[in-house]
Amino acid sequence: MASFKRRIFQRQLCLIALIPLSGILAFSELFFVREPHDLMVLPGESALLDCHARGEVPIAIGWLRNGAKVEDDERVRLLPNGSLQISQVESSTAGTVDAGVYQCLAQNQYGAILSQKSRLTVAGISTFVRQPSPAMLMEGSVARFSCKVTAHPPAAITWELNEAPVPPLTDRITVLPSGVLQIHGVEAGDSGKYRCVATNIAGRRWSTEAMLTVKPVLLSRLVLGPHIIAGPQNLTLSLHATAVLECLATGQPRPIVSWSRADHKPMDVFSTRVLGAGNLIITDVRPRHAGVYVCRATTPGTRNYTVAMANLTVLAPPSLVQWPESLTRPRAGTARFSCQAEGVPQPSITWLKNGAEIHSNGRIKMYSSKLVINQITPEDDAIYQCLAENERGSVLATARLIVVLSEDRPSAPRDVRADTVSSSAILLAWDRPLYNADRVIAYSVHYMNSEGMNNEEYQVVIGNDTTRYIIDDLEAAHNYTFYIVAYMPNGASRMSDHVIQRTLEDVPLHAPELNLLSRSPTDIQVSWQPLTAKLSRGRVSAYRLSLRTATDGTVTQLELPGDQTQRLLEGLQPDTLYLLRVAAATSVGWGEPSAWTSHRTPPASSTNVPLAPLLQLEPLNCTTMLLRWQPHAGDAARVLGFWLSYRQEGQTAGPPVQLRAQDSQYTIEGLDPRRKYHIKLLAYSIAGDGYQADQTASTPGCVSVRDRMVPPPPPPHRLHATANSSTAVYLRWDPPAFTVGQAVSYTVRCHPVGLQNASLVLYLQTTERGLLIRGLESNTKYEFAVRLHVEQLASPWSAVAFQSTLPEAPTLPPSSVKVTLIESDTALVSWKQPEEPNLAVTRYTILYASRQAWVAGEWQVLQREGTNTMALLENLLPGSVYLVRISASNQVGDGPFSSEVELAVLPMGSQAGQNSGRYDSAALAKAFSDGFFYMDQKSMMGIVVGVSIALGCILICALILLYKSKSRKFFAPKMARQGSSLQNAPPPRAEEQTDGAEALVPATAHNFVDAKGGTDMMVNSSGPVKPSRPRRNMWWSFSNDGKQKHRKEPTQKRGYSRCSYQLATTFLRYEQGSSSYPGRNTPTGPGFGRLGETEGSQGSEGTGDSGHYSHDEADLANMADAQPLPLGVKAAGACSEGEQPHLVVEMENLTKMAAQPSQQSLHATDQVHPL
Repeated sequence: MASFKRRIFQRQLCLIALIPLSGILAFSELFFVREPHDLMVLPGESALLDCHARGEVPIAIGWLRNGAKVEDDERVRLLPNGSLQISQVESSTAGTVDAGVYQCLAQNQYGAILSQKSRLTVAGISTFVRQPSPAMLMEGSVARFSCKVTAHPPAAITWELNEAPVPPLTDRITVLPSGVLQIHGVEAGDSGKYRCVATNIAGRRWSTEAMLTVKPVLLSRLVLGPHIIAGPQNLTLSLHATAVLECLATGQPRPIVSWSRADHKPMDVFSTRVLGAGNLIITDVRPRHAGVYVCRATTPGTRNYTVAMANLTVLAPPSLVQWPESLTRPRAGTARFSCQAEGVPQPSITWLKNGAEIHSNGRIKMYSSKLVINQITPEDDAIYQCLAENERGSVLATARLIVVLSEDRPSAPRDVRADTVSSSAILLAWDRPLYNADRVIAYSVHYMNSEGMNNEEYQVVIGNDTTRYIIDDLEAAHNYTFYIVAYMPNGASRMSDHVIQRTLEDVPLHAPELNLLSRSPTDIQVSWQPLTAKLSRGRVSAYRLSLRTATDGTVTQLELPGDQTQRLLEGLQPDTLYLLRVAAATSVGWGEPSAWTSHRTPPASSTNVPLAPLLQLEPLNCTTMLLRWQPHAGDAARVLGFWLSYRQEGQTAGPPVQLRAQDSQYTIEGLDPRRKYHIKLLAYSIAGDGYQADQTASTPGCVSVRDRMVPPPPPPHRLHATANSSTAVYLRWDPPAFTVGQAVSYTVRCHPVGLQNASLVLYLQTTERGLLIRGLESNTKYEFAVRLHVEQLASPWSAVAFQSTLPEAPTLPPSSVKVTLIESDTALVSWKQPEEPNLAVTRYTILYASRQAWVAGEWQVLQREGTNTMALLENLLPGSVYLVRISASNQVGDGPFSSEVELAVLPMGSQAGQNSGRYDSAALAKAFSDGFFYMDQKSMMGIVVGVSIALGCILICALILLYKSKSRKFFAPKMARQGSSLQNAPPPRAEEQTDGAEALVPATAHNFVDAKGGTDMMVNSSGPVKPSRPRRNMWWSFSNDGKQKHRKEPTQKRGYSRCSYQLATTFLRYEQGSSSYPGRNTPTGPGFGRLGETEGSQGSEGTGDSGHYSHDEADLANMADAQPLPLGVKAAGACSEGEQPHLVVEMENLTKMAAQPSQQSLHATDQVHPL
């Protein structure tokens, strides 16, 4: 019993294990075991394309070449296993069609499937599309030869010199896989005839010979900055290919070449190597290698370098990230298949049904990467394939739709009839189903346009109480297809029979849009585009053209047949404004005429001006219109530019837009949907404005009526800009996720930052996810934005990206070079920046040498920053003539040198050398004046601002000093009048002192100086400091004061010692005492000067710190009374016994004093002796 239960359990496990396999077996009705692959064969060889399918038998195998069925013949045979054999494949030059894209088609009772695409290529090698060019070089230069050939498979390139092989890689010679030969440091032995040899399995070809001539160098070479003579080029390669980025630089000394990435990512050291002197080779390229690569050539030991950039794009074949799944759906249900793929570029998605491409119609719709089938019928039971394809390959995924039929559902509605009611309405009628009609709860009416492809199907649901319905939103003169489906609670019936009915014609909905231009002053060429079927609402049978002048109301009418779309009106008046309009008619009647369009015929004198250009208008979307034009064949050489103006109908035109002569298209952005615009374009030359072309065009609607509430798609994101050169920027972005597999386009907006003229905004159209924008200004910052367009919907502009173009290498030398001798062996050289717009200079190179050194090629080199425009040339040899040259450089490269400027250095001992002081100062002044003249505007502005600030500060300080001086003068008299009362008063508190009290200057503990600055006397703690030599002639100006008779001094108050003070014989010395006296205002010693007296007081003769200060006897007495310390008289070193004075007056040479010692004079001098 136990063994029996064990066997039952094992069988259940087997059944459970087989359940998942049932889905696999159900999916395996038809699949490929082997599929064809890409194949390359030689002409005359046989080709075998494999194909082996399995599934429910019988299986029929067929082949397609470029989408067409392949028929068997003598050379092409279908083998029993399904493979295709082609014997004696011939090259395409023989007129055969063996080469192409092949696919295997397998079919059985469940449906059909297609294999992946395989390309059959016939090997061959063509003639050279680029031949090497001869060269003539100096010895030591760099030689470069290149050639290009088209070959399958790619040819290997080698080089020959005088028909002998050139070694592919040496210390001096490098042969790149791209077909470039580089020779560094060419020698005389390198001269000869070079040719390129291309070899592959199809054969070998030789290019024409190019002669290399090497000339010897007579003089030593100049010091030259680095220069890239062959930079890297933008590359687009397949996955696993080899990238060759060339960078050939020259200079003296030989520059060092290095590589980096513009996005600062690290270089892949495992698959990257440097070939030769700086060429970058990347093997087995992957998506991570994509980006902008920067080649940098640097002079050894300096910061002098130049760069070149190139973008590497790695293309990857499609790979599926989401596969469609097989579905089982009932009839009248809905099936949804989803398929997503990735690759570079983004793959497009195509859906196949039984090996044939599916087109959208009423029931079947394709949204992005999804396939939706509505109202499923038994005919939808098939095998569906998702084909993801880009330019690098394709991939397929397969799924099946099984339609389940129910027996108890109602039969289809019967006898469907359609009657036309008007140009926009059709009446439908039908009979109820034959079976289960009483269980029908509703009917669904389906209709779609029968003309064209990818038409949308519309559905209307009505109740079961009627079998008649009017469809009234149709277009005139169109065929429509109708069918009916009956619904019951448990499902829907199959579709009824289809019926087709046509709506009636109607008068045209709109009139054509006119194009007007003049070929002479007396004619107008009138043309228009035929109306679309939607606008004509039937077949146009006639046109009516109306003409009148702006001043005359008389209208002239012309009727033209319906197949005519242009008319030349002749015999008109020159320089006259004409108004024209047109109307169209069908068999029903005339439609509304267009609005009057104005056009002025040219003046009779305008015979030499350019004729009207040929103008074409193309609405790109609901808000953008593209204008294309071509100047008249005979006017292209003399056209200086174009004037463009446009306006919306019913509004005035804005200011005209000026365009360049080389422009041939212009994009107008920001238009309103469903509006008519009038555009005028004319060319101008030296003779004046030419004949204008007038044209009208309407913008389409952004969305249809039924999709009016559809929101706009999101904008592109991750916008990134990279400078590619001085005139190009590479822009790339990522589209929104919903656009995968959907046809989209992009509008790129580009303009300089801060642009005010909207006419200079550049709009570019592309369908790719990146764009190289060319024709930009160098060293200019640009603003970029991208907008997405899909199915007449436009997204908002993306976030803005900013990028500056690289500066251009200077093409002109510095201007106004001047050299001025400022000393016997020094000269000042000055210059101006090269006169080029938007030029950035980072460095100046100065070459100078005497004539003898110049002949020997020995130049001395100086380098200065780009902000400097002056330099000193030192250690010049007397009696020599120097030559000076200057060049400008930036990070891109070096500019040319200026012409030589001569400087004659005077010999030693010449007359000019004897007067070198005056000569040098004058020359220096002139040189610096010239140097300042050459300063740029920013430097001069900085100097002016600095000087203005300094002058302002000086003026403010002068006002402050003047204000304080006046306040001190105001307080001085008041303090003098109160002197007697202040002598016995205690010193004031700090908070009670006024500004006048600032004149009480305390003496320091060690050194004293006359506070008035009136004498050259200085005193320290050891005594007076005497001058080394008395200079009596210094006192000659004071002789008048010396002759005054001194009056007898009054008695000393309070017993203080009195002494006379005589110039140069009396000294004051301060001695520290142990006793203190009341009235001392500072701990360091007494204050000098009368209370309330300052340097600018009334007691001075004159103003400021210089002047004569004279004190009479009363003043000296008051000063003595004001001193808190005693004054003792010490003659010839003696002092009163027992007295400890704080201030001692020493007197010498008293016999030299005047007869009246009472009068004391203090005189200011200019001499002050240091301690």
